[in-house]
Amino acid sequence: MDADIKSIRDRIAQIEKVKDDFERAHSEEDSLHQDVLRAISRGRDPAKMRQLAREALKSTEIDFFRFCA
Repeated sequence: MDADIKSIRDRIAQIEKVKDDFERAHSEEDSLHQDVLRAISRGRDPAKMRQLAREALKSTEIDFFRFCA
């Protein structure tokens, strides 16, 4: 994933779109968070990395059932 604000926002919009399928939404949210963590681990600009993290965490504001086994 080329982590930038637009790609994160696009993925969050996709999660919002599929939130009625909570398993898919949860899977996509997990994937987003993992991709952003990878980008942060490789990043060199701390301010940008904080911005990416803040943006990705907005997915937690979407109301859908998150089931963990």
